[in-house]
Amino acid sequence: MGNIGGWELIIILVILLLIFGPSRLGDLGTALGKGIKGFKRSMKEPDEIDVTPNKENPDKIEDTDLDKAQKNSEKESKVE
Repeated sequence: MGNIGGWELIIILVILLLIFGPSRLGDLGTALGKGIKGFKRSMKEPDEIDVTPNKENPDKIEDTDLDKAQKNSEKESKVE
């Protein structure tokens, strides 16, 4: 596949033009360009999730469903 020449590319483009039509082919190219641009941007940006452990209590998980469940179970055990 690495040996595609100019005529082969022209034939492929003509076939795509016949199948999708000029307007949909333009929309397809625009969507593909936006997708590639978004992918590159996401690869450059750092992750938004901070997974740094708590310095005071590294075993404690804060602000998660697990943390809320632990707090609820502690409240229930104090009530009993």
